[in-house]
Amino acid sequence: MARTSHLAFAIQAIGHIVSTVEFAKLLVGRDDRFSATLLIMKLPFEDSAATNYIHSVSASVSGSIRFVHLPELDSDSSSSSTSILFSNIIERQKPLVRDAIHHLTRSESGRLAGIVVDLLCTSMIDVANELGVPSYVYFASSAACLALMFHLQTLKDHQGLDVTEFANSDAELVVPGFVNSVPARVLPAVAVDKEGGGSMDFLDRARGFREAKGILVNTFVELESHVINSFVDGTTPPIYTVGPLLNLQHANNQKQDSGLDVIRWLDDQPTSSVVFLCFGSAGAFHMDQIKEIAIGLENSGHGFLWTLRRPPPKDKMTLSSDYVNFNEVLPEGFLDRTSKIGKIIGWAPQAAVLAHSAVGGFISHCGWNSTLESIWYGVPVATWPMYAEQQLIAFQIVRELEIGVEIRFDYNMNTSNLVSAQEIEGKIRSLMDGSSDIRMKRTRMKEKCMKALTEGGSSDSSIQRLIGDMITNIS
Repeated sequence: MARTSHLAFAIQAIGHIVSTVEFAKLLVGRDDRFSATLLIMKLPFEDSAATNYIHSVSASVSGSIRFVHLPELDSDSSSSSTSILFSNIIERQKPLVRDAIHHLTRSESGRLAGIVVDLLCTSMIDVANELGVPSYVYFASSAACLALMFHLQTLKDHQGLDVTEFANSDAELVVPGFVNSVPARVLPAVAVDKEGGGSMDFLDRARGFREAKGILVNTFVELESHVINSFVDGTTPPIYTVGPLLNLQHANNQKQDSGLDVIRWLDDQPTSSVVFLCFGSAGAFHMDQIKEIAIGLENSGHGFLWTLRRPPPKDKMTLSSDYVNFNEVLPEGFLDRTSKIGKIIGWAPQAAVLAHSAVGGFISHCGWNSTLESIWYGVPVATWPMYAEQQLIAFQIVRELEIGVEIRFDYNMNTSNLVSAQEIEGKIRSLMDGSSDIRMKRTRMKEKCMKALTEGGSSDSSIQRLIGDMITNIS
């Protein structure tokens, strides 16, 4: 049978590319009629983790998955708003995407099954419409976040509500799919951004989702059943649960030696004795907060592994970076006093760390990939969100799913007040409590998570339905 082509578009940020590639691998592995070509857009800042990951995957995957790097655009500094800047970048990529697809369809046998667009690239649906092919959205976050986006868009378009009025308010929102009312303080900052125009862009994306043939969400039914059941009212495209999409074997080739050193250190620690602190590729704290974290860790008495990163300059679009010397930001003598129970590093092989038996708790920024990894390995989480939709995910973890401890729901790395050492110490003790209900719920959810993609599991069944619908849509 002729092979059909499935195209996915991913922004060059490691949190989206990894799970997009995992979905492509899953799809071509389930049905050999499909191949995948991923078009990689060049962003105005360097993400070495994404670049290294793409290089390593390119060398290891079969010919049914290919990467095409789109040409780099001239820099555009016409907007001071990050949200608007990204939208402009995506809009300017359209001709490049169109040309790449034309080239692909001329060189490939078989039919174009559809275009899968990243959740940040919904304007690319216009390209699919021009070509007369189905478009699908790959949603790299939670179904709860998707439900919130649709709800805010409905409030704006059908009730005339200015959602930016929720900024800095004490309002509580009743959102379809949520068991609890959602505090306005956990809404993504971009959703209520009036000054930079981010809210308009946020709502435009939700409108774009509604134009697609389907939305592929990196989740599984057992984790978010209440939310997923709320999508059956016919007001949205079909929702396909395709997760958990995780690359648990991924290691940054340039960091292998330091990764092995971390694992060797964990090998020497008692079972479930270490709290792991990691805040993503962009998460970083100012010096005053770092010192409070250090004091809280030391006073808790628990072992710790802490990935400590330097914040990027405020005037540059870059990710966090390594410190040359940790002593410059830590309390005097801290490293010496904690040398037997703690280790501070700049980078960590996160999946390998969470998989290790010595790790008993995870203080996390609540990125969705990290959340799924913690569930996969059954590691309880203390929520410390930093940016994007992480505040909402923190709320979801603690209140909706009841599988985590709250440090803060509404912390924002750019604006939030100090979290005290005393508060941090107390939360670590609660997180590391081996008898807690949270730990038992995590264990049960871990089992469901691991079954979702196995034959007959909820996500496996959803993917089979997706394949059938894709074939139907091009017949």
